[in-house]
Amino acid sequence: MGHLGLTLNFVLAAVGTAALLALVGAIYQRAGRARDARRFPPLGRLIDIGGAGLHVYTIGEGSPPVVFEAGIAATSLSWQLVQPEIAKFTQTASYDRAGLGWSGASFQPRTIWDVADELRTLLDRADIPKPRILVAHSYGALVAIAYAMRHPSEVAGMILVDPVAACEWSEPSESHLKTLRRGILLARRGALLARFGVVRLALSLLAAGSQRLPKMIARASSGRAAAITDQIVGQVRKLPSELWPIIQSHWCDPKCFEGMARYLEGLPNSAAAVAQEIALMDALRNVPLTVLSAGNASPIQRAEHETLARRSSRGRIEVVPDSGHWIQVDRPDAVIQASREMVARKP
Repeated sequence: MGHLGLTLNFVLAAVGTAALLALVGAIYQRAGRARDARRFPPLGRLIDIGGAGLHVYTIGEGSPPVVFEAGIAATSLSWQLVQPEIAKFTQTASYDRAGLGWSGASFQPRTIWDVADELRTLLDRADIPKPRILVAHSYGALVAIAYAMRHPSEVAGMILVDPVAACEWSEPSESHLKTLRRGILLARRGALLARFGVVRLALSLLAAGSQRLPKMIARASSGRAAAITDQIVGQVRKLPSELWPIIQSHWCDPKCFEGMARYLEGLPNSAAAVAQEIALMDALRNVPLTVLSAGNASPIQRAEHETLARRSSRGRIEVVPDSGHWIQVDRPDAVIQASREMVARKP
């Protein structure tokens, strides 16, 4: 009995300690979110599209306007090396998809058609004139193609920035499936840890110069997916340093991890839908199209980029040397120049 009593007391003490830590973490997280809201208000404005408020940031004047569509886990901030420069010669608009950045959360599965419809509604309500030039990175290219397939008359041109290869994700290989599963697991786990302040604590310590504890937390929470987080951090570090605290505040919000998980979960179906549309791209035959292909793109990716460019009678591909997947941060000049040429193109 005595041994059993000691065991029971230990279990109760452990449960009590865990509950206390969870409560303290939740309070820490709530206070941090309130502080972030005061320190980092939206760059642009929030527009109600019916059930969700989406953040859109518009600067510049002129036509046709350039609209930016970010990668699968990225936000309007990923365009900050190019948007201010393009805004010098035309109107620009970047935004955060539902569940990411400053936009409201989304609790529904994210199909590519939903995202394209939400973008169109947002642009209409933000009074962004038509036709529009769509500049889209990675997963964002799927959104741009879906938008243009449904509304070709509203698209003055498209610039696809190292677009994701739909053929790779519509029927993903076992290797790609493992990568996708790890990404979803990382996002779901990140949402849980963020809810109890663990992500906030780790990032705060890292920003303060501490390395050991944040790395231990990252390894414990990410496991084999730690390479994914290292890659994302490496790209963020190329953006202006004044943006880092804002991006950090977004990463501390469980909403953003949950949004990321939903987009990743919907990626195969989205890629399959767009792959089918690519084979029937007659609607885009006369839409000006520039594909910027990363210097390190794989043969499969490069082949799809070339196929995309050929689908338009006014299409071209440009291989961007000295660039990885995030061309807009590795070679922002390439995106700026392609946009300048597209804006100047005669109908």
